[in-house]
Amino acid sequence: MPALSNPLLQKWFNAFMRLSHRALTPLVQQAVDIRLPLRGECRAGQVYLVGAGSGDAELLTLKAARLLMQADAVVYDRLVGDDVLALIPSGSERYYVGKARGHHSVPQAEIGELMVKLAREGKSVVRLKGGDPAVFARMGEELDALAAAEIPAAIVPGITAASAAAACMGIPLTDRGHAQQLRFVTAQLCREDGTPDWASLARKDETLVFYMGLSKVSAICHGLRQAGLPDEWPIMLVANASQSEQQSLVGSLADMPEKLSATPLPSPCLIVVGSVVQRVATTPANLATNFCFAQQTTP
Repeated sequence: MPALSNPLLQKWFNAFMRLSHRALTPLVQQAVDIRLPLRGECRAGQVYLVGAGSGDAELLTLKAARLLMQADAVVYDRLVGDDVLALIPSGSERYYVGKARGHHSVPQAEIGELMVKLAREGKSVVRLKGGDPAVFARMGEELDALAAAEIPAAIVPGITAASAAAACMGIPLTDRGHAQQLRFVTAQLCREDGTPDWASLARKDETLVFYMGLSKVSAICHGLRQAGLPDEWPIMLVANASQSEQQSLVGSLADMPEKLSATPLPSPCLIVVGSVVQRVATTPANLATNFCFAQQTTP
C-alpha cells in the first residue's frame, strides 16, 4: 500500500489498525483454542479396520483421520480416494490390495496374511476400506483371519455409499410418504447359480439400494418388473457419489437400461430403487445437482 502523505490521515489510519487488531484478536484466539476431541493412539501389534467413506476426505470420521496419521502401515483398497490417502504420512508403509470387477490383484487370504504379518512385526496397522468396512466389504473374513492369529482388532465405521449418494442427490433413503423400510442388496450373488428373491424385493413401501450392480442393471430392472413393480417405478444410478466427478441417471425400470446404454456411467456405481427417487430435482438431461458440492458451485 502506498504511504499516506497527510500526517493526520496517517494518524487516523494507524489508530484504526490498532483498534481492529484489538477487536479481532479475541476472535482469532478463540478459534486457535478450539481443539477437536481426538484422543487415543494407534497401538503396536493391532489392526484397525477403518472405513474410508465415500471418497470425499471431508466425510472421513475424525477417528479414521487420526489413525491414518498415526499408523505404521496402511493396507488399502481401490475405492479409497486420493485425498484420503494424502493424510497418510510419507514415512508410513503403504500396501495396495485393491480389487476390481473380474480381477483380484491380491487374493483375500493373502490380505489376511499380510495384516497378520505386519501386526506380528509390532506395527500398528490400518486396514483402510472404501465406504463402511461392515457393508459388503468382507470384513467378517478379515476379522476371522485376525482372530485365528490372535491379533487384536478394532473397527471404525465409515459413511457407506448409500448414505453418501442419497445425501449428494438431495433425497432421503427413507421418508414417511415413500418408504418405511430400507434394504441394502449386493448385486454380486453369493452362489454362481443363485438368483435374488425378486418377489420379496418388489415392494412399494421400501427403498432398495444395490451395491456393485452396474453390469446388472438390465437384470435388476427386469427382475423387479417381473415380480410386480410397475414399469414407471423410479430408479436412480449414482457413480462416484460425493466426489467432484459424481454422475447420475434418473429414470424408470422400463427405460433405465436404454438410458444407461446411451449414457454409460463409470464404476463404482450405486443403484437406488424406490419412490423416494421422485424427489430428485433433475435437469432435462436427468443429470442431478451434487448437493455435497452445492456450497462450492453456488455463486
